[in-house]
Amino acid sequence: MAKCVAVVLVKCKPRAIIQRHFPNAFTLYVRNRTVDELRCRYATYSNIPEINLEDGVAKKAKVSRAMRAYLERAQQHDEFLKDQLHQYNVGKRHLANMMGEDPDTFTQEDIDKAIEYLFPSGLFDPKARPMMKPPNEVFPPRKAAEFDESGRPHNFLFYTGKSNLYQLLFDIVSHMNSLNEFEDKMIQKHLTPDTTQALVTAGYVWLPKNEIERTLVENLKDREYSNLISVLERLLEHPYSYRIKDFIQKFRKPMLSQTSLLDIPKPQYAADGRAYVTTENCLRKSARGEVTVRSPGTGLITINNKSIEYFEHIQDREQLLFPLIFTNMIGMVDVEATVTSGGPSGQSGAIRWGIACGLRSFVSQDMVDKMRIAGLLQLDYRKHERKKPGQAGARKKYTWKKR
Repeated sequence: MAKCVAVVLVKCKPRAIIQRHFPNAFTLYVRNRTVDELRCRYATYSNIPEINLEDGVAKKAKVSRAMRAYLERAQQHDEFLKDQLHQYNVGKRHLANMMGEDPDTFTQEDIDKAIEYLFPSGLFDPKARPMMKPPNEVFPPRKAAEFDESGRPHNFLFYTGKSNLYQLLFDIVSHMNSLNEFEDKMIQKHLTPDTTQALVTAGYVWLPKNEIERTLVENLKDREYSNLISVLERLLEHPYSYRIKDFIQKFRKPMLSQTSLLDIPKPQYAADGRAYVTTENCLRKSARGEVTVRSPGTGLITINNKSIEYFEHIQDREQLLFPLIFTNMIGMVDVEATVTSGGPSGQSGAIRWGIACGLRSFVSQDMVDKMRIAGLLQLDYRKHERKKPGQAGARKKYTWKKR
């Protein structure tokens, strides 16, 4: 098959060399192509003499000021983060030496404790206190340079408007196809998935929308986020999803990081053989209480030696019964509560938290995780805000009158 030289119009200043060999051509660009690829008629190598284009014919493409400034800003940002990361590592090593610790095993938690010890502060707002964090946590993330010097985007998905999101979806589909191919091979060999390596889904949830936006450095709509989670769910449900465990775990996290901090108490046994758990220091506003949950039971609820009618309002009674209804334990345990101080709202909130903490010893771990997500195990530290002098209330101001 004969090869040819494709002549394409490109602006050239010195026209004398080209006009001497190609009188009808104004500009020139030489590139090897076959006739079938070009689908047009060009002269063959034997008919075209050699041309020396080193005399300034081929000119480097110009870079606009905007593009040059864009690339310079991206480069400066990368250099700035590298410098900050170096300073952070140096400061971390000095801080570890001051505390007498090994710099290689000095964690971020150790850094926070060291700063709190070395620089005690009585400032109320935690953001105003001294801190030492990695640069990627202090400075907001930015996208890397998406163009080259000629203005062409690096990513082929750039013109979708959200290249990182669609690149992630593209990667998910690629993983899905590879897993399907592997599954077909296993079926041909009459083999089944290894159930011992299946991914554990209990105790983990998908990253929330704001964290995925921070990872992708792109803003997502609710519909885009839901579509992404549904695609990840399909990938997780694949029988061979354990082969790409590292990829899936990037977008999952434990339901609560304080799981190990809240140890579930073991139930004790009374003389009648029933198990019971007592929760002390039940707090809500100014109310203080103590709650005992006994199992098995008949659903009897006693509050200060009175029935549930101790609370006159239905809302307070519903607050108290919500943990039992949520865990499907109503009518299966007995509750004994003693509460002092505060009003009905604070007292019902304190008893509710005590019941929820006591029920952890009588339900499964999955139910405990659901209770934690629902907020039943979270203490409510809010209190009534005091009135300020010179104001009508805690926040309310007196009406301003000009005269």
